[in-house]
Amino acid sequence: MNLQEHYDAMRAAAVHRLAQGRAELDPLIDSPDDDRRGITLLARPPARITAALEAILADFRCIEPQQYYYPASDVHLTVLSIISCYRGFELPMIDAAAYRAAVREIVGPVRPFSVAFSGLTASPGGIIVQGEPLGSGLAELRDRTRAYFQRSSLQQSIDQRYSIQTAHSTVIRFRSNILDANALLAKIEKYQHHFIGTFEVNEVELVFNDWYQRAENTVLLEKYSLAGA
Repeated sequence: MNLQEHYDAMRAAAVHRLAQGRAELDPLIDSPDDDRRGITLLARPPARITAALEAILADFRCIEPQQYYYPASDVHLTVLSIISCYRGFELPMIDAAAYRAAVREIVGPVRPFSVAFSGLTASPGGIIVQGEPLGSGLAELRDRTRAYFQRSSLQQSIDQRYSIQTAHSTVIRFRSNILDANALLAKIEKYQHHFIGTFEVNEVELVFNDWYQRAENTVLLEKYSLAGA
């Protein structure tokens, strides 16, 4: 898959919908009754990257203050959703120690890899940072994780929603009607090719999380250094 072509196609489809006032609003983002939870293997960009993103989000906030903006603490890159969020899932329902040990084995030979954040794309439901993995490290980590859990008896739902191949980060979700579609589309265009930065992923986290990866609902199960064999 050509990542840039994928991101461009996403943006074009989203822009078409947003221009028609057909944003996909998230009805659960402010709901205290949203109990969707899951298990995720993820990476977090460093502070200099989240600071650069904060400046971009502040620009969007000026025109769409009522939308949901990811705080720096919640910005992440999903390696794989091991158990995709679903209603009623609770941490005591699994053997967390077994998952910790599984990921420990999976990451063993995986070396650090780099990701470039450059430009924004969009979906009908929000704004997304375009990430491009540099080298094969992310793909290797995903492949090893898939292979391990496919032959394991541990609960998992990898790739059941979709097979993740990008290195994107969602940073804005629409929860209210767009105030000014033209202004929003102009902002998306402004940052379409904006280089944000390149960073090395040298550790990953296994977490119990909600749908939005909110820090207050996240339980860190284990953090793993990528050092290679």
